[in-house]
Amino acid sequence: MHIRKPLIAAAATAALAAGALASFAGLSTAQAADATPAAGAAAAGGVRIAYYDQWSVYGSAFYPKHLDTRGIAGKLDVINYSFGNIHPTNLTCFEANKAAGDDNNPNAGDGAGDSYADYQKSFSAADSVSGVADKWDQPIVGVFNQFKQLKAKYPHLKINISLGGWTYSKFFSDAAKTDASRKKLVSSCIDQYIKGNLPVEGGYGGVGAAAGIFDGIDIDWEYPGSSGGHLGNHYAPEDKQNFTLLLKEFRQQLDAHGAANGGKKYLLTSALPAGQDKIKYIETDKIGAYLDYANIMTYDMHGAWDSDGPTYHQSPLYSPAGDPTDPIAPGTQKYSIDNAIDSWVDGNPAYGITGGFPANKLTLGYEFYYRGWKGVPAGANNGLAQSATGASGARPTSQQAGIANYKELGGIVDNPASTFWDDQAKASYFYKDGEFFTGLNQKSIQARVDYGKQRGLAGAMMYSLLGLDNNTTLLNQISDALGGATVPPTTPPTTPPTTPPTTPPTTPPTTPPATGCGSVPAYVAGTVYTGGTEVSHNGRKYKAQWWTQNEVPGTTGEWGVWKDLGAC
Repeated sequence: MHIRKPLIAAAATAALAAGALASFAGLSTAQAADATPAAGAAAAGGVRIAYYDQWSVYGSAFYPKHLDTRGIAGKLDVINYSFGNIHPTNLTCFEANKAAGDDNNPNAGDGAGDSYADYQKSFSAADSVSGVADKWDQPIVGVFNQFKQLKAKYPHLKINISLGGWTYSKFFSDAAKTDASRKKLVSSCIDQYIKGNLPVEGGYGGVGAAAGIFDGIDIDWEYPGSSGGHLGNHYAPEDKQNFTLLLKEFRQQLDAHGAANGGKKYLLTSALPAGQDKIKYIETDKIGAYLDYANIMTYDMHGAWDSDGPTYHQSPLYSPAGDPTDPIAPGTQKYSIDNAIDSWVDGNPAYGITGGFPANKLTLGYEFYYRGWKGVPAGANNGLAQSATGASGARPTSQQAGIANYKELGGIVDNPASTFWDDQAKASYFYKDGEFFTGLNQKSIQARVDYGKQRGLAGAMMYSLLGLDNNTTLLNQISDALGGATVPPTTPPTTPPTTPPTTPPTTPPTTPPATGCGSVPAYVAGTVYTGGTEVSHNGRKYKAQWWTQNEVPGTTGEWGVWKDLGAC
């Protein structure tokens, strides 16, 4: 479930179960080497994708800087920034500064967005990635500008804009309905996020202001064809085919834009359900042709919306005979990670699921929060499969009963006195003083990673980084279990140097460059350029302001990486 500041997307019924990537978004194939940033890791099942939430910059004061200082960025291949919204009448990507309503409102996300967090919030020197304070005359500030600094420091890192989420999925069905509406939506999203043409708000934005920040688009439609999404969401039977066509349109337009700009390959990913009752509305055998990764939301299968119990795991690896929960209509299966992956890869005739999705493009979801009940008697299983009196008490970060982050559980997780293992479900649970929690610890993480490798899956998708403690315990455990190495930050620093560096680019061109402007060499796609390096392109000279690769001069905007020095 995606937790939203200052509220959380409430789940009142089991309709939210089975991997709801539920955000309260209220304030808010080509598999080329540069499109999949950790090709070696992905091939070995080690890709790491994580969500960074728009609302992290408010009460939690969890800034992009902390992705650097806490060692998070070096352990990730892709960050999905959540969330962008679809305009209720124009059916386009847009920016706004309007809070969403509460989760019981069917119009909660209509016209909502958080352009302030995106590109209008100034960061002090102490809070910025670069250590330099934002200035009033910059084209953009906010998270977008911090991401630019973060990418300069971690060149391997890719950043996607994630569209939709729990509160912002209402109009996907409308936008995907016709060829014309699909083309219009996709074009608008590429224009705003990939080309970086932001509306001017609060004195910031403009043409090309955010160019070069996003490396792709993540589609989080919750859910095509299903009534199991947010109250008031639009859905229709034709969503099943239209979702495929929408992904195809994104893939085609992203590829075309990349081909026109130095051959850059853009990522297209999607957060997808783990419940068979929702997977059945997706063409599992077709959408893999367009996606780089499908991030399966293998969590939120059970929670405090189950009222007074029985308590059970929110992300069981398997569903054993003793699973006390009700089966999913119309079949007899129950929610589990294994049943979800079987449906995506092998199909499930009982639900009309075809299967056929490439296993090596699937990532398993790893939740950075816990679901809990109160008033749970210890019983024979320390609270597992017992009755309860309701949701556990609200914690400061989550601000909603039934949700707690790792740092809020006061030593319950991995404390031998309060941590228990269900060897049939291969899942951990935690019980203390009448409270029962379900979620990840080191043992269940290892079991999930082992399962993913056995099935030949791509790696891990984590929601969300806001739930981490200061020591990033769960991320470290996942990273270690996947077996990948940490990527250290590069030098020089993210801010442009005051004098040109004395070292040449780290990767020389494979062929001697042309000299279009006297002694100034021509730009060569694929070459790594460091700050201060001058090139020529299309009859003009440019100077790199910081580290860059595959960002074509003349396409990154006035405040982008390339400073225009004038005609040759």
